[in-house]
Amino acid sequence: MSAFFQWLSNLTPLLQIPIIIGVFVVVVGLILFLVEIAPRRGRVYTFIRLAVCVAAPALVLLVLESWIEAVIAAAVLGLLFFFLDMRSKEGAGSLFVLVAFLAPALLLVVVGLIIPAIQTTGQAFMNRNTTEFVGLENFAWIFTQPQGIRVVANTIVWVVIAPVVSTIAGLAYAYFIDKTRGEKYYKILVFLPMAISFVGASIIWRFVYTARPAGQEQIGLANQVIVWLGGEPLNFLAVQPWNTLFLIVVLIWVQTGFAMVILSAAIKGVPTEQIEAAQLDGTNGWQRFINVIVPGIRGSLIVVLTTISIASLKVFDIVRTMTAGANNTSVIANEMYTQLRSFEGGRSAAFAVVLFVLVLPLVIYNARQLKKQREIR
Repeated sequence: MSAFFQWLSNLTPLLQIPIIIGVFVVVVGLILFLVEIAPRRGRVYTFIRLAVCVAAPALVLLVLESWIEAVIAAAVLGLLFFFLDMRSKEGAGSLFVLVAFLAPALLLVVVGLIIPAIQTTGQAFMNRNTTEFVGLENFAWIFTQPQGIRVVANTIVWVVIAPVVSTIAGLAYAYFIDKTRGEKYYKILVFLPMAISFVGASIIWRFVYTARPAGQEQIGLANQVIVWLGGEPLNFLAVQPWNTLFLIVVLIWVQTGFAMVILSAAIKGVPTEQIEAAQLDGTNGWQRFINVIVPGIRGSLIVVLTTISIASLKVFDIVRTMTAGANNTSVIANEMYTQLRSFEGGRSAAFAVVLFVLVLPLVIYNARQLKKQREIR
């Protein structure tokens, strides 16, 4: 394989591009071919699956110049999968397809999520160099020091305010523009911030909040408006505790578009017969909204609230870009990074575990609600 890449690097770009595209097309073609023939019954397809199960891992290991013993082991493993496949109750080929398509995803989950989670949990009970067991000392530091308590409290404030305000604003906007002329253009205006990264949105709002001394020309929009109204420039990001609320505004600005799109689609899914029946009963617009629309989109409301709540718990980019946690604005995700840069590996891991514990109930609740909706359907 290394020889192939070395040979490819010596070619001109005009030759490299078609060769890479050709290899990609061949690989995709083989995958599609296997997807097509793997579940089929018949002797021909049985022999094809046998060849794939045995030859494919052996060929891969040979190309990678591995040991002969590894090639033999791969062939035996492929043969074992083949016989297991033949004995599967759902028909020949089903186990092969299951293993072939689930294995990469499961491997990524194990390597990228499960193993790091176990390692981080273990490090949370170690000292700063993660070499000595210290028990609950790191967690005790978080919940006894003013700095740690402030970080957790700020995170809770984010979770309480941002999801509620974003959802209410998105729901109100979606309801008022529903079936109006130019609805798609109104949606684009609110959804545009979703196309901006959190870092980009933070830089935009940092300029909005920028303050210069009184008497100088203001380049920040917010302070320019204050000056026009006869006030004094205000350093929004340094005023405690309101600076945390000014940071939350950025997340609300971004997430309102997400809430609006999801809830707008849900509103359109409410049966027209229910709305018309409510109108015939003499209800006004507010009563129809509370008694018909909101119950009809309850599932979507839960999804939006929990999704934005999880985003609020994990928020890092906004705080790091705008204040770096200064002036008591730090949150758990930012403090994880700060402690790690201060060579406090144990405390950083402890913050990660606290964040996981806070996120877990939201994930479980969301999953249970989705399961209930599927059972109802």
